[in-house]
Amino acid sequence: MQRRHRLSRSRDFDAVYRHGRSVSTRFLTLYWFAREEGGEPRLGLSVPKKAVAGAVARNRIKRRLRELWRARLEALPPGRDYVLIVRPGLTEAAEERGAEWLGERVDEVLGKAAA
Repeated sequence: MQRRHRLSRSRDFDAVYRHGRSVSTRFLTLYWFAREEGGEPRLGLSVPKKAVAGAVARNRIKRRLRELWRARLEALPPGRDYVLIVRPGLTEAAEERGAEWLGERVDEVLGKAAA
């Protein structure tokens, strides 16, 4: 995923949390916020230590989620910032069930956000 599609500053995350809306599923929580200046959709990932123990596992799940998100960029509305938060159990379930299952979880949370 290219850098212009990522949230990296703390104030951007704060704006999404404070002014955005959210939906949750069993394994993911998604916050989104429409930016005034428009532009391409951006994603910020939050993988808490409480949800995924170990830096290697946290970075692995972040890489997998970024790749899944990149494949869905064309379908997302422009001018929005998103923060995707991993909840406990996702990493273990994704390891057991594979990338296709993880993609379905991302589609599930995006579908709830679009409704």
